Amino acid sequence: MRAGVPVARRRLPAVLLAALACLVPLLGGCSPGGGDRPGVVVTTNILGDITRNIVGDEAEVTVLMEAGADPHSFGISAPQAARLEQADLVVYNGLGLEEKVLRHVTAAREAGTATLAVAEGADPLPYASDDSAGAPDPHFWTDPHRVRDAVGHIAEQVVEHVGGVDADAVRENAERYGAEVGELATWMRQRFAEIPGERRSLVTNHHVFGYLAQRFGFRVIGAVIPSGTTLASPSASDLDSLATAVREAEVGAIFADSSQPDRLAHVLRRESGLDVEVVPLFTESLTEQGGGAPTYLDMMRANTTAIAGGLGTD
Repeated sequence: MRAGVPVARRRLPAVLLAALACLVPLLGGCSPGGGDRPGVVVTTNILGDITRNIVGDEAEVTVLMEAGADPHSFGISAPQAARLEQADLVVYNGLGLEEKVLRHVTAAREAGTATLAVAEGADPLPYASDDSAGAPDPHFWTDPHRVRDAVGHIAEQVVEHVGGVDADAVRENAERYGAEVGELATWMRQRFAEIPGERRSLVTNHHVFGYLAQRFGFRVIGAVIPSGTTLASPSASDLDSLATAVREAEVGAIFADSSQPDRLAHVLRRESGLDVEVVPLFTESLTEQGGGAPTYLDMMRANTTAIAGGLGTD
């Protein structure tokens, strides 16, 4: 110990070293969780929940989209964009869903990060929308059968690209969770079977249930926003045409995203002249704990119950 040197000054280099150590994960190529653990970054919270069930404790999983956010319009910060490039694997929906984040995903891929566009491998359907006719629909998660297939794809990409994971553990997690999704699909089919054929018509706030409709035998009458994105807006003639279709189909309910304003859905209800209820659904985002849809399985169960009830089975 040198005489006359204050204790605080002698400790300063150690404090600086500790601070620098904390900055290393942000500046280098370490995993999002810090330390030596591998990292997976996921764009949307629906895919985030699915991926966490697959990865388990084998790696850090960082989800960019907050609960209750809109996948079409949410953005990310500069540190989050940097985190994409530091990941071992980026899992994103694709097919244009994350409209304000896709350029960051592209930048990460060009920087050498492995990326997986889940929807592109989910046997995509074209939109059931005049405004988006022919374009692939990114909302594949409304079909649990496609999600069950996607679980296996995500697991194999994790095993291939995320160093240090136990491949057997990841595959076991995927098998277990895939079985839960399969059970969900069976339950949904049984619940929807209670709805009479003449009442199996869907009107939603925007085109988000094309996959569910195909899988479980519904007719998509139309959407308040005649597009696959919430960033579009309907014209007066759009609403008038849909109101006519709603009357002709004698639609039992209009379904609106619980995280989006439902004003236009109520306008449509008034324009149709029918005594129909506007029923909230969880369509594109999970909620916080206690919000009704904190997980993918919870979201699909809640929506199935709401659709069945809104169309007159309860």
